[in-house]
Amino acid sequence: MKFSSKYIPLLIGVAVAAGVFIGSKLNFGDSTEKIFATNSKKDKLNRLIDYIDFEYVDQINTDSIVDVTVNGILKNLDPHSVYIPGSEYESVAEDMRGKFVGIGVSFYIYEDTVSVISTIDGGPAEKVGIKPGDRILYVNDKPLFGDFGKRDLITASLRGKLNSKVELKVFRRSEQKIIDFKLTRKEVALKSVDAGYKINENIGYIKVNRFAETTYDEFEETLKPLVKSGIQSLVLDLRDNPGGYVFAAERMLDDFLEKGTLILKTKNKSGVIEDTYTKRNGLFEDGKIYILVNENSASASEIVAGALQDNDKGVVIGRRTYGKGLVQREMSLGDGSAVRLTVARYYTPTGRSIQRPYVNGDRSYFRDYQQRYKNGELVSLDSIQVNDSLQYQTPNGKIVYGGGGILPDVFIPKDLSEENEIINYLSQSGLMNYFVFEQLDKNRSLFDTFDAEMFYEEFEVSQSLFNEFINYARLGESEFEFSGYEKLMKKHLKATIAQQLFGGDYYQKIINQNDPMIEKVLDIDNLEE
Repeated sequence: MKFSSKYIPLLIGVAVAAGVFIGSKLNFGDSTEKIFATNSKKDKLNRLIDYIDFEYVDQINTDSIVDVTVNGILKNLDPHSVYIPGSEYESVAEDMRGKFVGIGVSFYIYEDTVSVISTIDGGPAEKVGIKPGDRILYVNDKPLFGDFGKRDLITASLRGKLNSKVELKVFRRSEQKIIDFKLTRKEVALKSVDAGYKINENIGYIKVNRFAETTYDEFEETLKPLVKSGIQSLVLDLRDNPGGYVFAAERMLDDFLEKGTLILKTKNKSGVIEDTYTKRNGLFEDGKIYILVNENSASASEIVAGALQDNDKGVVIGRRTYGKGLVQREMSLGDGSAVRLTVARYYTPTGRSIQRPYVNGDRSYFRDYQQRYKNGELVSLDSIQVNDSLQYQTPNGKIVYGGGGILPDVFIPKDLSEENEIINYLSQSGLMNYFVFEQLDKNRSLFDTFDAEMFYEEFEVSQSLFNEFINYARLGESEFEFSGYEKLMKKHLKATIAQQLFGGDYYQKIINQNDPMIEKVLDIDNLEE
């Protein structure tokens, strides 16, 4: 991998299926016309598909034509009404359900073989004794290596029906032997709460990566011990959280605002406005809250940030959020596919819409990140353009704005240096994960003396390990001088090792060291004591 001097931005985008309408002037005789008797708008599409199916000169896959047509229709509505093909529906649904049925392993396909990175806590694999570094060779006597090692086939083999039995043959490199395991597939969590820990005696920290069906249960399970430990303040990290289910955001807000507080307004096609209020006494109503957001925080993340900001509860820290204020409802199309159709707009308690304009089409809408980069708003608060006509006031008199995301109470600029962007890219691309896996695979026993806290406090990435990664990633061939960023690179390497050994809490704890937003929280919290 060779990096040139060309700047590599972290591009934001929401993947929306693109399509075009298919149309043509057809000249059918009277006999064909008699097949159809109706002339409604809905029947027009049916007619066209049937004409192509029965009369077109060549054989055509009409299913693909229908997919393109549906995408074309939705493209003309708004950027967030999307079509989910039947082939993709289950994986999309699993992500939002927050769980799947399987054996509970995280794996790489390493040198054509399924290599276990980690087992999921409480999952079937952990219970029977499968370990990180194990190679899964066979599932029910079916090989998973070589030509059989395609990721979709592997996933389908490891997953299955609830309580179904599965037999594995696993090669354990540390013992140089093949071990047979018998497992029962169970529901396994897809975590939406990445981490929860105490920054110091008074401040807790929780990072949420999306709002799925299980998010609030995970959040409550993480928050309760922090509250019990006596925290007075909480950092809620919603950076890079694209949103999800509104009800999960509403349940989270119940923990921060007293019962009966207005948190959300929605307005449907008929103009009917529905107000949503908190329904119960919460776990952390009396504590201080700091909400971390950035340009990738969207939808349900913005509902949480906006509701807390509009109710003068907590401090929003970071950069202007994405700006998605449309509510989608999933509707089945009867063949395994579905559409998520925009059915309402949502408004924060003061009445502001945070939806960005999309009148210039999808291309312009999804290139908003590049525009923010060009106009300087990622690094300068003064560069953020606001519309004074969309000015609102909170109960305590704070001025807030609608029309395009949640503006933070405290602005923190983004580090746009090329070296920092490259390090983030290396961390997020998987290259660093592969390197760390290979290093651990050589000799895991080197880390047997560390528990998680000891690793966090004492382990340091050696110069030789750092140099080895530079060579592995071929960064020595780049035009950049990384010596000034050695400390940051080592931090990411240490965090990745921690993630593979001890899980998300310690990864996030290491990554958050010297984080500008966390540092700002500490400054503000100290001043308010």
